[in-house]
Amino acid sequence: MRKFHLLGIWALGIFFLFGCGQTRNIAENPDRETAPKKDVSAKMAIEEAITEKGITSILKYLSSDELQGRKTGSEGIEKAADYIQTIIRKSGVKPFFETYRDSFQVRGMTGYNLVGFVEGTDPQLKDKYIIIGAHYDHVGIIEPVDGDSIANGANDNAAGTTAVLELAAYFAEHPPKRSLLFTLFSAEELGLVGAKHLAERLEKEAIDLYVMFNIEMVGVPMADKDYLAYISGYERSNLAEKFNQYSNAEVLGFLPQAKEYQLFRRSDNYPFFERFNVPAQTISTFDFTNYDYYHHVDDEFEEMDIAHLENVIETLIPGLTAMANSPEKEIKMNTK
Repeated sequence: MRKFHLLGIWALGIFFLFGCGQTRNIAENPDRETAPKKDVSAKMAIEEAITEKGITSILKYLSSDELQGRKTGSEGIEKAADYIQTIIRKSGVKPFFETYRDSFQVRGMTGYNLVGFVEGTDPQLKDKYIIIGAHYDHVGIIEPVDGDSIANGANDNAAGTTAVLELAAYFAEHPPKRSLLFTLFSAEELGLVGAKHLAERLEKEAIDLYVMFNIEMVGVPMADKDYLAYISGYERSNLAEKFNQYSNAEVLGFLPQAKEYQLFRRSDNYPFFERFNVPAQTISTFDFTNYDYYHHVDDEFEEMDIAHLENVIETLIPGLTAMANSPEKEIKMNTK
């Protein structure tokens, strides 16, 4: 009996030694227990907000024959603008200007950017902005292929537009500390005209722009890459590096062809870089080998990988959230 009694005392001592230490550790580091629970809760909130059903509904309409390829100045892009405006309003995203529409003239036609606003929650940071954007126009009616002349533009760029609308709805429900502008551009296909107009207008408004995050052609996945999407102008800032740190995953990477083809200058990010000299870059999963229907009548909804697009949108949220909540501006232009 004495042997078992001593063993019991010894075990009890071990329990108090380690148990008290563990209690003290938790008391000194309360986030140790709560952080995993918060992570799980945040993940559940994202998965509940972003669904294949919601993505399918938006993407299918924006790339439908009804919109006739969404050429700037056409009846089809007018319908697209009305639809996008309705989606933004229903999401609880406010207009940044007097209305959601930011109008401009191009080649004798009227074009419309759509600009939504989610106000930041922090009194010191809400006057600093992040833009999350994509162009919603396409090339309209083109040379027929097998009797089909509508360039539906599912990947280019109904997919990116869908991503921005889904992100806008999410952040309307979960506003971060900095303010967010959700911008859908027209006349990208005519030379980045809508983006140039909005960048100039926001410069005149003297907004404090932190980052411009543009989304382009994300409807199909890349193969044999150790990251989810590439980013144009990779070497110009630390955006990819910080975003991956925030996400605890390899989300954004370098694609040699993006530099070779000077994609940094060829999408709606570029006018904001020119005007504000801040990190303004585009992400994409079109790598010139994984999709054959660029500006083609077969760029249709049926060619899109909805599960992939859902994954892209969900995977972007933690990085964008951390970017919008960081106390300091951690994403910066590289000076080398």
